[in-house]
Amino acid sequence: MMSQAETLELVRRAQKDDASAKETLIECNSPLIKSVIKRYKDKGVEYEDLYQLGSLGFLKAITNFDESFNVKFTTYAVPMIAGEVKRYLRDNGFIKVSRSIKSLNIQINKFIERYVSEHAKTPNVDVISKHFNLSSQEIVFAMESNFRPLSLSTLVGEEDGDNKQLLIEKIPEKTMDEDLDLFLVMKIVNTLPKRDKKIILLRYFRDKTQKEIAEILGVSQVQVSRLENKIIETIKKSVIEKK
Repeated sequence: MMSQAETLELVRRAQKDDASAKETLIECNSPLIKSVIKRYKDKGVEYEDLYQLGSLGFLKAITNFDESFNVKFTTYAVPMIAGEVKRYLRDNGFIKVSRSIKSLNIQINKFIERYVSEHAKTPNVDVISKHFNLSSQEIVFAMESNFRPLSLSTLVGEEDGDNKQLLIEKIPEKTMDEDLDLFLVMKIVNTLPKRDKKIILLRYFRDKTQKEIAEILGVSQVQVSRLENKIIETIKKSVIEKK
């Protein structure tokens, strides 16, 4: 297994179009690629095709990696590998959202538009839930069905500040192999109190800003920021315990 220094040296060479360095990186990290793609073996795509997709994601990780991220290259590569496979599955119809959920999402959006025009403010999830006579979880699920989860390489942090981090850095580094997949995080999110779960879903799966979440919950942006940090810490501890 290569050291971090050896890996970085090969990445630098590969970024300068050194084909030999790229081949060495892929060969040495083949177990990593396989560990990621095995989660998608039952999605109707041949294993060899999955491996090729994973390798393509790995090559994109090489191209886009920046040492200023202050994360291990392999840590950065995992979501890039998974993202390439998920993108293919989504674009080729292997990941589908039911018609009923799509229909509900459209109805919710129309209701929100009417509500804003009549009340000059965005309705919170509780208002929407009451209107459709559904639980808040069902409403959030329908609303998020038309949105992509944030990439783990997305910069997140204070809305107006410069102190931002990669989302990947908000999860402990030592969990970035098998447990990096967002399914593990979602299992933990589902155990959170109702308000905390709503904040995470809106923030990281509905792509809402802290300000927008504050308006939905009827609290200040500062409160949302503090709550978000507290919830992330809770998730971190839970991930560590599951290891």
